[in-house]
Amino acid sequence: MSASFRLSVRALSLALSTAIGLAPMASVAQQAQPRPANPRPAQPAQPAQPPAGAGPTVVQVKPEPSQTTWTKVCGKDEAANKEICYTTRDFVSDQGQPVLAVAVYDVKGDPNKIVRFLMPLGLLLQPGIRFGVDTAQPTPGRFAICFPNGCFAEAQVKDDFINAMKKGNTLSVSVQNQGAREVSFAIPLTDFAKGFDGAAIDPKLLEQQQKQLQDELAKRQEELRQRLGGGGANAAPGAAPAPVPAPGAAPATPPKP
Repeated sequence: MSASFRLSVRALSLALSTAIGLAPMASVAQQAQPRPANPRPAQPAQPAQPPAGAGPTVVQVKPEPSQTTWTKVCGKDEAANKEICYTTRDFVSDQGQPVLAVAVYDVKGDPNKIVRFLMPLGLLLQPGIRFGVDTAQPTPGRFAICFPNGCFAEAQVKDDFINAMKKGNTLSVSVQNQGAREVSFAIPLTDFAKGFDGAAIDPKLLEQQQKQLQDELAKRQEELRQRLGGGGANAAPGAAPAPVPAPGAAPATPPKP
């Protein structure tokens, strides 16, 4: 059940935008992760927080350029003897840095679906997330687990929500940053219906997409390392953050509430 969804995790720690007041390694769950042997470059200064009572900070994201559309991946859970498909897409900032990823899980024969998000570090975990299509009432979700490069949040939804995603324009995901300020990520839903209802990707094409994305992320990471002055003797040239299991890898079947 591997896909390009996994690859965004490898560079997700580079995606923390100072414009939304996020910083890496901030939550309790993240502090439990081992720290690297060499110190990280200093983060740019964060802008002032919006005044109390102000609306949420809205972060517009766009699809990862190497993904031409939503990707549908299917496989069989041997233990449950059921087919599982997930439709996924990675999203980046205007500068092309990975920000988050979305995956919608569909287990054959199960009326419920799982919507899973890969979110940046530096968010408050306890409040969870809220997400909705366009102006609809948002659905609550919870954070499930964090890794050094990102945190998974998820919720169970029904067909009416999936239908709204198919017809809608924007999926908004609201969270709270370290300062308990609301941040809303605006995710475009262009071609979601086509990807969800379409055929699963050919494994050979999926492998090709993975390699292209890996190469692109490695290039961006090296460029950022050089801009931050991290290419000296103390840096490990070409090193990448440790990979994190794809959202369908552990467990293979989406968790039940």
